[in-house]
Amino acid sequence: MNKGTIQHRTKFLEKIAGKMHRKPRDMANPIERPKRLFTPEKDVLAHIAGVDLLPVFYRECEKILTDVVETTAASLDNVLRNLVKAHGNGEVVISKDARFTAFGLKDFSEEDFVYRWDPAKGEENVIVTERAQTGIMFSDITLAESATMVMFNDKDKGRAIGLLPETFIGIIPLSTLVPRMTQAAEEINRRIEAGETIASCVNFVSGPSNSADIEYNLVVGVHGPVKVSYIIVTDR
Repeated sequence: MNKGTIQHRTKFLEKIAGKMHRKPRDMANPIERPKRLFTPEKDVLAHIAGVDLLPVFYRECEKILTDVVETTAASLDNVLRNLVKAHGNGEVVISKDARFTAFGLKDFSEEDFVYRWDPAKGEENVIVTERAQTGIMFSDITLAESATMVMFNDKDKGRAIGLLPETFIGIIPLSTLVPRMTQAAEEINRRIEAGETIASCVNFVSGPSNSADIEYNLVVGVHGPVKVSYIIVTDR
């Protein structure tokens, strides 16, 4: 593929600079970024990390009507089964995520009531997910400030899992917990710069679906699950 050429670049930039009453810059020298006195996006909650972020996370979960259970990987299978029961049993859809095995959920994943998302099955995934009672996914990054799960929804982790079932369970490894959106963006950028392929669909989900657009009356379950629960896994 042939590359195009830029015509009259300097003249064009000089004209713009003149209209703005500025001197044209030397194109060989990069523009220096302005120095900021305050960086609240980085400073808020920057003094705490890891397990110390949990109180912040729990407080926010109360505000967004989301239950939280804390457990270890060894007890995760039992905790998850009890939570599925509390969500009304029925059919369960999970993502095709290696962490279901890594966190000791292989037996759970193979139960008759569990459907595993499979990109090879195409539209069948959506049909099954729509009728399922509960969707279950792991969080890739978790924001303590807003109790938000960040999910990289690629072909193996359809976003419908968190949208179509009546209820949703999010499994959150403690290692994914960061203070806020700033650190999530930095982590995504770090992975990209390291050569990792990030899904083009990155979803930020905070608790059950709700809306207060009409007369400021809160209605839960408008365009997604009516009940959401988080499981914090403190190891692995």
